[in-house]
Amino acid sequence: MTQQYVLETRGLTKSFRGFTAVDGVDLKITEGHIHALIGPNGAGKTTVFNLLTKFLPPTRGEILYRGKPITRMRANEIARLGLVRSFQISAVFAHMTALENVRVALQRNLGTSFHFWKSERSLEPLNQRAMELLEQVGLADVADVLTVELPYGRKRALEVATTLALEPTVMLLDEPTQGMGAEDVDRIVELIRRVSAGRTVLMVEHNLSVVSRLCDRITVLARGSVLAEGDYASVSADPAVREAYMGSEASVGEEASA
Repeated sequence: MTQQYVLETRGLTKSFRGFTAVDGVDLKITEGHIHALIGPNGAGKTTVFNLLTKFLPPTRGEILYRGKPITRMRANEIARLGLVRSFQISAVFAHMTALENVRVALQRNLGTSFHFWKSERSLEPLNQRAMELLEQVGLADVADVLTVELPYGRKRALEVATTLALEPTVMLLDEPTQGMGAEDVDRIVELIRRVSAGRTVLMVEHNLSVVSRLCDRITVLARGSVLAEGDYASVSADPAVREAYMGSEASVGEEASA
């Protein structure tokens, strides 16, 4: 019996005026796994994310969600299926509190996101769920703080909370630890591990230490194509991966432990 994956691509290709950014990529994402997409700059990782979430139409190939084709679906239809891209779709509002940001995301899930004329009292039923989500990402203590006043790492945690408000089955995390110091990275790693329970996560991530600590499976892209795939131990030991990813014969494992 053929295994059915929660998310799959077959021959996914994207060309721009003669330049092929993604070239025949086959991805198989197992339900409940944390799966990383890594590779050097220009490998096509973000383009793959843009294709999966319908920011870009593919030139060729198929995208399947739980075995059903979604290639021609629109971005809002993809999100309603539960395929949600964090840190970009779930933008936060700087001059609203953490609680208000999560509440807006909950309204979006109900189809009332832009009903800003509603009274504060009418939104109170959403407060309990918003507080539960803030608690889940460790932000209950700053519920009434304006987002603009939060440190960078906590803003990222808030973005995760707004994404969780959309009840995703598959979370696509685009560089979740980019620009963070070690302490914030550790917090986000633990947060991703916590919120991945009962969900599938596909993440683009340059920090190999994060990848080695979190991910069940890794796909390495180079020049738009899949170079290697496997668990961290097998991928990090592959000489072709070391050459492409590091630009030398240095071990990928050495960077992860640095």
